[in-house]
Amino acid sequence: MAVEQRVKELHHFINGEQVEGSSGRYSNVYNPSTGEVIAQVPLATRDEVKHAIEVAKKAFPAWKKLSSGKRAEIVLKFRQLLKENEEELIEVICQESGKTKEDARGEITRGLESVDLAINASHLLKGEYSVNVGGNINAFSTKSPLGVVAAISPFNFPVMVPLAITSMAVAVGNSVILKPSEKVPMSALYFSELWKKAGLPDGVWTVINGDKEAVDELLENPTIEAISFVGSTPVAEYIYQTGTNYNKRVAAFGGGKNFMIVMPDADLEKTANAFIGAAYGAASQRCMAISGAMAVGKETADKFVAILKEKIENLKVGPYTDNEVDFGPVITMQSKEAVIKAINKGVEEGAKLVVDGRNPSICEVSNGFYLGPTLLDEVKPSMEIYEQEVFGPARIVVRVESLQEAIDLINDHELGNGVTIFTNNGAAARKFQEEIEVGMVGVNVPIPIPVGYHNFGGWKRSKFGEGFMFGPDQARFFTKSKTISEKWIDVDDETTTTFAFPSNNDGENK
Repeated sequence: MAVEQRVKELHHFINGEQVEGSSGRYSNVYNPSTGEVIAQVPLATRDEVKHAIEVAKKAFPAWKKLSSGKRAEIVLKFRQLLKENEEELIEVICQESGKTKEDARGEITRGLESVDLAINASHLLKGEYSVNVGGNINAFSTKSPLGVVAAISPFNFPVMVPLAITSMAVAVGNSVILKPSEKVPMSALYFSELWKKAGLPDGVWTVINGDKEAVDELLENPTIEAISFVGSTPVAEYIYQTGTNYNKRVAAFGGGKNFMIVMPDADLEKTANAFIGAAYGAASQRCMAISGAMAVGKETADKFVAILKEKIENLKVGPYTDNEVDFGPVITMQSKEAVIKAINKGVEEGAKLVVDGRNPSICEVSNGFYLGPTLLDEVKPSMEIYEQEVFGPARIVVRVESLQEAIDLINDHELGNGVTIFTNNGAAARKFQEEIEVGMVGVNVPIPIPVGYHNFGGWKRSKFGEGFMFGPDQARFFTKSKTISEKWIDVDDETTTTFAFPSNNDGENK
């Protein structure tokens, strides 16, 4: 008699230990490669979130007072543990997200860049000092952690994004509460144990699993000082508006419609290879994935589409256990259905279906959430598939007559996350860089994601708030400044009362 396999029950991570949920509400966690339920994650109540916040609040004062050097030692140890346990973490990522092992490894590598920057947080915490600004007064500034801060991360990067939006917050002395996507909670729980092993004091790091109920408590609770969010644009806007309404700092990163401009002078073979990797990697479930090509001129477009068609038809879709696949499934059946709906709508509106990936052959032998790569040509700006972000392997080609037309179209779009141009013409590249209204720009770089020590963030409705996900501005986002004017009175000084506004004239305001 076959033994029924028990679905793993997950927990929260509070005060340095795994804690069972008490709400009685759970969400299924799927293995997208098989379609099977592999775990159930608890969905926290507001009271559970409040408790987690109180624990974090109690842990904050001691963590704040710890020297920046000692905090850096703990972050460094955490980094070492991430590397030592990389293979296990890759397996967890692949199980719950469906990514290939190569993609999961790359995700961890990029996440480590954020940890590396956090190890050097002491450099970013240095204040300013001015001697004798007037009247023998010295002025200087200091940076202090905010207190308890929260991070809300998406499903598409179970490790990289959580590390990117929390590592610096921890390193500069905050207590941090992470609310990962309920679709991929296992990775966050896994590296929570690594924080514990690294020596992070209990309560400084918390993982609370949940849905909108948990998020709303984080947004409204007065103890939470700042929120960092990554996800879709509608939710990013909600997070920003609600969080700021409750007087919090908010950095909310939304989606993108990221185009690759293909100039007539570009090497079309190399450009096509760059397009395919950037467009279809991770089943196109990246906010910085190339959404489509803007080919300049009919001849360029015809040649480029022909090259793409041949290459795309040879891509292989399958489970992460097959080392030969190019990408895996989308995250859920609902996601698959949404992508198919977008493809169908594009065809209805007049787009030309070059490659149809709606029914890949693997679906005949697997219940995983698979879609093959789809390419639609002759897409117009009036079409829905042009306007909206499609979080799955359906990419488009837009034909334009000039670089200026491409720039104008991109600038008119409401999203401004990433964009790139492929050309060997320096003048065209310069014009593009100067005129394009997008936050992250590439020149012959297919996915212009900055390295960890440069700021990451889009423009327009791709980002709400003034914070950044990578880079030195993270330290500014998670700290507050204090400016101090200091003078030591000499017993021989003569003092007089003055009612004039203080100025920097030497000898005044003694």
